[in-house]
Amino acid sequence: MDRVVLTAAALYAIVLLRAGGTFAVGWLAGAGARRGRLAERTSSARFRRVERAIQRWGAPVVAVSFLTVGFQTAANFLAGTMRMPLSRYLPALFVGGAAWALVYATAGLGALDLLAELFAERPAVGAGVVAALVLGVGGVVVRRRRRARRTPRDAEAEKPSNASPARSDGEDPKRGR
Repeated sequence: MDRVVLTAAALYAIVLLRAGGTFAVGWLAGAGARRGRLAERTSSARFRRVERAIQRWGAPVVAVSFLTVGFQTAANFLAGTMRMPLSRYLPALFVGGAAWALVYATAGLGALDLLAELFAERPAVGAGVVAALVLGVGGVVVRRRRRARRTPRDAEAEKPSNASPARSDGEDPKRGR
């Protein structure tokens, strides 16, 4: 049990520093945008309404974002750029960060304990599980990178060939005009 508490405490410190730093970078980026070329857009009535909504209601989003994968950095950065008051941000950070640290400390250590037990009892099966995990993660990474590298031309080439191309002369080939 002491190991879980120490791990959770270390993870909590890490998440507070990382998420708080992301918020601070967002705050600075937002301040720069308000002074730079985007100053005209950030002073519009619509932008101000969005900013007020995030300042007021963004704390629950920040807190819940810690239970997601890939969204928490964006939520913290956006909270910073939209100048969420620290009186709303810090409680969300503390609660969400604690949830994140507890989940990763308990589930993460549980998974490591299970894997260690599997290796101790059946090393071949343990190696197979690790190999399957590595291959699965590698496959996901390769797939995402390939999808990100696709150009609009690649996406156009993948469309079905029975679709008729758009005509520049204004005529509709199906109607004969």
